[in-house]
Amino acid sequence: MSEQEPAETAALVSEWRDLLARHAAAACALDRELGEHAGLGMSDFEVLERLAEAPADLRVQELAEKVHLSQSALSRLIGRLEKAGLLERSMCELDRRGIYVRLTEGGRERYRSARPVHREVLARTLSGGLPGCS
Repeated sequence: MSEQEPAETAALVSEWRDLLARHAAAACALDRELGEHAGLGMSDFEVLERLAEAPADLRVQELAEKVHLSQSALSRLIGRLEKAGLLERSMCELDRRGIYVRLTEGGRERYRSARPVHREVLARTLSGGLPGCS
């Protein structure tokens, strides 16, 4: 037996489900197409983009807040990107517990190469165009 909800609540639930579906389609397409084109995942690209947009090096803690990843997940991602030569870490001079990250020239080039793919996928999946994944 189904329970009836007020129309306003049902509309909110429907909007939430649409948002989840759009996010899933975009995330799946981003991972697939960024991977094929640039060897990057969606989170990899987001980290590179946030670093490219920053006026100065970012502390890992600041970056975690911007990319919505836990400290541990971001640390693993930074390790992979550093190993690939796309970014580098340095210690904070004033607070030895703080770690800064910055793009390398290779990271900046990879970001520039991947950016058009990222924007095309967003335009296609978020405008109601083609689905992101099947």
